[in-house]
Amino acid sequence: MSWIKVIAFSEATGKLRKLFERVKGPNGQIDNILQVHSLRPHSLEGHMRLYKNVLHHRENTLPKWYLESLGVYVSQLNDCAYCVEHHAAGLKRLLDDEARFEVLYDRLKKGQPEEALEGKWLVGMRYARTLSQRPAEVTEKHIDDLRGAGFSDGEILEINQVVSYFHYANRTVLGLGVNTQGEILGLSPSDDDNHENWSHQL
Repeated sequence: MSWIKVIAFSEATGKLRKLFERVKGPNGQIDNILQVHSLRPHSLEGHMRLYKNVLHHRENTLPKWYLESLGVYVSQLNDCAYCVEHHAAGLKRLLDDEARFEVLYDRLKKGQPEEALEGKWLVGMRYARTLSQRPAEVTEKHIDDLRGAGFSDGEILEINQVVSYFHYANRTVLGLGVNTQGEILGLSPSDDDNHENWSHQL
């Protein structure tokens, strides 16, 4: 599951047990990317607050499928198969269109978003690529391009934060050898009004 020791849900006590109760999914599953924080429960708490607020907050205005697409693309750029698999499963569920999903997923995996997206959606992906691969080369013109494509400044912030979150998540996974062993893929918190609801469901 990872290269470091983890505490299983069945063995968790105290604060860790309470956090696991909040994030658990079907059959008590704790996603491995979350369970790997078990030796430092405060780190798990910080991760979940960031994840819920960046990707699963009801006040985001960009479509959820697009935020998940950014996550898949950034994870692919980072060669993080764990996050690609998890968030592709979420993307597939959100699109609810097998043919559209297969085309988009295939192009994102190949690093060719321009063959599946157009307009502002493509401009956002290009920003994600530059921020991921050459962050020091991002300039105000990139922001102007996003604005010109039709994104509000708040939506530009959403894109920036999703891209940044996935770099954090990818490096957590890759740096600790986290894999998908024993997991149901694609579980996530809901976008409900309760900011404290971290329960993972399909």
